[in-house]
Amino acid sequence: MVEIERALIVDVEGFEGPLDLLLTLARNQKVDLSRISILALAEQYLAFVEELRKLRLELAADYLVMAAWLAYLKSRLLLPAPETDDDEPTAEELAELLAFRLRRLEAMREAAARLTARARLGRDVFARGAPEPVAVARIAEWDASLYDLLSAYAAQRQRQMVSVVHVRRRTVWSLGDAREILTRLIGRMVDWAPVESFLIPYMTAPEQRATIKASSFSAMLELVREGRLEIRQSGAFAPLYVRASPPPPEVADPELDLDGEGAA
Repeated sequence: MVEIERALIVDVEGFEGPLDLLLTLARNQKVDLSRISILALAEQYLAFVEELRKLRLELAADYLVMAAWLAYLKSRLLLPAPETDDDEPTAEELAELLAFRLRRLEAMREAAARLTARARLGRDVFARGAPEPVAVARIAEWDASLYDLLSAYAAQRQRQMVSVVHVRRRTVWSLGDAREILTRLIGRMVDWAPVESFLIPYMTAPEQRATIKASSFSAMLELVREGRLEIRQSGAFAPLYVRASPPPPEVADPELDLDGEGAA
């Protein structure tokens, strides 16, 4: 019996005190707390405190206060209640209040036990690792009036209409270039030949054909004026034919002729 009573001194989870001792004694009766005998419980508590005082003189004061209060309650339950008009609670009310406090402590312990039995994070259950990336969709919403829309459309049209024109520099034949080339070709002009037959090797780029023909025609006119070239055309818009001008006929020296006749 002494070993059991010593075990009742220690409690865990911070529920140490006389009320815990009363609850432990009430459990030993193995009855429902709502039907427990407060008188028997008081007798057990007083017997425990008396036995404990023989072993430990430094018993806590709250245990002694509870023992004195239970002794007072026991006397009130055993003796008939005096007829008084004061508002002091009766022995039955005090016993019911003690039973209520024991039931409340029992409920708190059961709730604490259920919380302790639950799975703990990091021991029984584990949180997930790095969270999955969340796809963020951005949707732009514009709030504009009809005037704003028309103004924006007009500004956009104006920006599209304004364009920068870059004029590419054309490669042209100068009159000197055409004259130089035609002068080299005069030596190969044995008979009449179309002009384009001589200019085909130079008209490789389509955009240069007009300038080659115009410059060549001007150069040919100058060569005709100088008597180095002849031009022939059978009709309007007909192909042009050219040839080198024949050398002029030799003119006899009259003095040589007169000398010859005198000698004869």
